[in-house]
Amino acid sequence: MLEILRVPVLRDNYIFVVVAADKRAAVVDPALAEPVQQLLTSRGLNLAVILHTHHHSDHIGGTPQLLQQWPAAEVWAAASDRERIPLQTRGLVAGDALNLFGRSMQVLDVPGHTRAHIAFYLPPTDTEGPELFCGDTLFAGGCGRLFEGTAAQMWDSLQQFAALPGNTRVWCAHEYTEANLRFAVSQELDNEALKQRLQQVQDLRARGIATVPSSIELELATNPFMRCDQKELQAITGFQDPAAVLAEIRLRKDQF
Repeated sequence: MLEILRVPVLRDNYIFVVVAADKRAAVVDPALAEPVQQLLTSRGLNLAVILHTHHHSDHIGGTPQLLQQWPAAEVWAAASDRERIPLQTRGLVAGDALNLFGRSMQVLDVPGHTRAHIAFYLPPTDTEGPELFCGDTLFAGGCGRLFEGTAAQMWDSLQQFAALPGNTRVWCAHEYTEANLRFAVSQELDNEALKQRLQQVQDLRARGIATVPSSIELELATNPFMRCDQKELQAITGFQDPAAVLAEIRLRKDQF
């Protein structure tokens, strides 16, 4: 079975370390090298592969230094973003089926935040549940800013996530949950599940406890960006098309 470790860095980033029973490790979106090096060294782990969801510096910044210590490690990233993720050893495209330490892993093409954003999905097995490393496309209670993509692209990307099993654990790359849910409550005033989630998250954060991972089921119930086809949000925004609803609530969130 694989173990997933969460490493908080910078102000609100998470790096994820996936550990196999044979002491091999994969690192997802290493913003910095030092915390990863300390963790791997302290546990006697060997870095085998680095996974990148997109090119932003707070997701790839630690890779060069990690490769200095583990030069044989592979770097998997979007083939279409090779210029901005130059150290990749394996270029990936949507639909690629990978093997991560004996566990199958699928590549999803999820543009919106950036034009070449990908996500990594591990389907369930007989003994392990499904896992999603979604980078900055989906956040707990929110979604990424539309830096390079369109609202229609983001909606399509989020719909790919919505189709995953409800118990899929969502490993999003930032601790934005409380702020996202404060905004969400301002939009969906009658969503009792959302109000309860906000209270739970505020209690967790007051105690310094992380709110990641989330789950697909929880996001479908309480994340307005996953609910743009719902009548309440359509009425609030004045739009019927889910992409137009998403564009409007993304604009409101940017100004919140």
